[in-house]
Amino acid sequence: MTPQMRAEKAGEAMMANDNASRDLGMQLARIAPGSATLTMRVTDRMLNGHSICHGGYIFTLADSAFAFACNSYNKLTVAQQNQITYIAPGKADELLTATAQETALAGRSGVYDVNVTGEDGRMVATMRGLSRTIKGHLFAEEGETAA
Repeated sequence: MTPQMRAEKAGEAMMANDNASRDLGMQLARIAPGSATLTMRVTDRMLNGHSICHGGYIFTLADSAFAFACNSYNKLTVAQQNQITYIAPGKADELLTATAQETALAGRSGVYDVNVTGEDGRMVATMRGLSRTIKGHLFAEEGETAA
């Protein structure tokens, strides 16, 4: 299995079990080893008292992209720490895009940077996620047992 095939199969397995991302309408636009892009349409239910996208939804989108990127190797990986910076508001009915990219991976620890952009290309938020690989796999590969 090539690394790209592994990433795609891991993405399918993740999305099949990720009720939160699916229920928010997130779509996996692209996945590759160490990277992932997810989209999410801002609905009226996601708007805060200022009629802009609540930061928690923006964080959730960024966190999901981070999760797909760091699990793209078919090794169960969880968040150890995340930090987000909001730059511009998400607008009602706007399609937000979160792109996660691995910047470092050593042993069981990884560092991922996530950019969330609006439909017009403006930066909405940036997030840095630190990951930790745990025991198990998303799917069984030849000679292995999934967790």
